[in-house]
Amino acid sequence: MSDLATPAARPDLDEALDRYRVELTGYCYRMLGSSFDAEDAVQDTYVRAWRSYEKFEGRSSLRSWLYRIATNVCLDLLNAGNKRARPMDLTDQGRQASAVLNTRPEVTWLEPVPDARVLPQAPADPAELAQAKESVRLAFVAALQHLPAKQRAVLILREVLAWKADEVAELLDTSVASVNSALQRARATMSAQQVKKTESADPLDEEQRSLLARYLEAFEAYDITALTALLHEDAVLSMPPFDLWLQGRADIAAWHLNQGIGCKGSRLVPTTANGMPAFGQYRPSASGQGHEPWALQVLEVSGGRIVGLNAFLDTDRWFPLFGLPERLA
Repeated sequence: MSDLATPAARPDLDEALDRYRVELTGYCYRMLGSSFDAEDAVQDTYVRAWRSYEKFEGRSSLRSWLYRIATNVCLDLLNAGNKRARPMDLTDQGRQASAVLNTRPEVTWLEPVPDARVLPQAPADPAELAQAKESVRLAFVAALQHLPAKQRAVLILREVLAWKADEVAELLDTSVASVNSALQRARATMSAQQVKKTESADPLDEEQRSLLARYLEAFEAYDITALTALLHEDAVLSMPPFDLWLQGRADIAAWHLNQGIGCKGSRLVPTTANGMPAFGQYRPSASGQGHEPWALQVLEVSGGRIVGLNAFLDTDRWFPLFGLPERLA
């Protein structure tokens, strides 16, 4: 007998896989901290589901069964040592006067993700979307990476996806007491990370729209005085795959006027990432003709100020993923 589901079962499974793709990708992204690893994990989940569908006895819902498979896929990857981080998790704060650009391998870094890949597009309750956005923010996903793998799964399932303790216990083949204990420890670790809330990108209120419009204008004019006036005094700049990060208006301004001066003349294309406002940055081409991809900028905004500038420089990976143009004329 084939190890795939019977033809009669396939339409139902196809429909279910399509229906749950976004939420499963969001779950795997929170677990793994990588948009590409999350896509691979979901694909592996679907392959395993196809191969074992004949054995699915229906004692749990199909959704719960798929989450069980996805959890096992993610735990296997995490047990292999995969752990993503931000520059601020790995090095001390840099100083503009002695900034050194050291690169680290791609597998080191927490990755951005397009909203459409991980967030529900038409939730019944607006509060559901707000919670989903909060749980894919870079700072929150980075904090999740400090949790042991099973604690991470418990926290996501219980507090992000609102599963009941007995449902999580069944999924993880453990007891309710064990789930509650893991959740308590996970909460303590997350609290110690002091994750600051930031404001989501959609829908934007008038103040946020004004802030982003002024940022775009200042950056494209390369008016660093105007740009840094939009920053919180403790704003952080990071640039994976470099492990350098800078904090404070003065150092961020000095960076843009020295090592970062090549960004002068850039153009920005708005997008969103991780539930936050973002821009595709294009620097002037060395040939003098048009603009070429340079960075995916993901902004963290709070209290009417920009508190984080995250520039992801591996544009060969990010721009196609986010549907950004290959170049600008």
